Amino acid sequence: MYEVWGMAALWLGLALIATLLSIRLRIATALSEIVVGTVAQLLLGVFLAASLGADQPWIKFLSGTGAIVLTFLAGAEIDPDVFRQKWKEASVIGLISFAAPFLGCTAAAYYLLGWTVRASWLAGVALSTTSVAVVYAVMLELGLNRTDFGKTVLAACFITDLGTVIALGLLFAPFTIRTVAFAAVAAIAFVALPYLTPRFFRRFGGRPSEVETKFLLLVLFGLGSLAAWAESEAVLPAYVVGMVLAGTVGRDHALIRRLRTLTFGFLTPFYFLRAGSYVSVSAIVAAPFALLVLFLSKMATKIAGVYPATKFFRYAQKEGMYTTLLMSTGLTFGSISALFGLTHGIIDKGQYSLLLAVVIGSAVVPTIIANAYFVPKYLLPKPVPSEKTAPAAAGVGTKAEG
Repeated sequence: MYEVWGMAALWLGLALIATLLSIRLRIATALSEIVVGTVAQLLLGVFLAASLGADQPWIKFLSGTGAIVLTFLAGAEIDPDVFRQKWKEASVIGLISFAAPFLGCTAAAYYLLGWTVRASWLAGVALSTTSVAVVYAVMLELGLNRTDFGKTVLAACFITDLGTVIALGLLFAPFTIRTVAFAAVAAIAFVALPYLTPRFFRRFGGRPSEVETKFLLLVLFGLGSLAAWAESEAVLPAYVVGMVLAGTVGRDHALIRRLRTLTFGFLTPFYFLRAGSYVSVSAIVAAPFALLVLFLSKMATKIAGVYPATKFFRYAQKEGMYTTLLMSTGLTFGSISALFGLTHGIIDKGQYSLLLAVVIGSAVVPTIIANAYFVPKYLLPKPVPSEKTAPAAAGVGTKAEG
């Protein structure tokens, strides 16, 4: 048993190092965890001929749980009121933000890099994403999350990632009688949960036993198990559950904070460190042309699709470019999609490494450019005396980047 505790200490030590680096370098925690996982696996392999044990069952379980709960939290971040008010705008921008890179990156992988059809579609899915976590953290730090502009961008991010989730399921999940059974049960759950959940919480919630957390984990694990039984992915129903409960669970800030503590403090480090441990540095170094093609394909298709859409809705130039660049970011769902492709044999380790490198680059480069040159400062809310806790809130936002 001591090997398990020792391995757990090693992984959490790496998670702590990654967190300190993210604070020092002011980058997303998830990004630093992926990089630390890559470097740690490389060093262990070179100097000790050992590995991080990423395929051990308990690590796979914690990693999968982190991905499921993180996906749920991303869906729960959507403000239902703003989405109802701006649904046309958010839907058009979000759908274009998904469709343009999905088709463009798929074509680039197939025609320019010579990947197989399935690998090319997987590349399109992985690079179509927008990082809700990165966008939310940036909005929170600047205060734009309190403006209609910021809330609309976040809603558009949700539409983009919903397209990614649906495409991942439709393209790579086999359609059988199990699929029909899963779809039927999931549809019933999605309709019933907004009605049952608040009533259950009012009747049994508010106790130290954390009934709310146990209830949500039961729902997520149950639907995740059913999705896996149908040969789909457990994270797919989690995103929709978060969306349908955004008006109830999403507004319970105390519950969300507790779930974030569990997720970012313990679960997601296993997911992102594990994702990073699969990266082959040699594969990236050996294929700089492929790396450049994929990165430029994502950036070019995002800009070509999203910026004209913002002009159609009469965004000012800075607002349009800021929205476009933030919609070009990718991290969480991009890495989830890439890891799905690797573990299901759709792509090989070299292709996975290239996709993850592009995902990491897209989390950093567009954000830096957007914040350096295109922040619509005239939309920033003016500070008021009651906002003394703003730095603390920004800290929470950085944590949410995981």
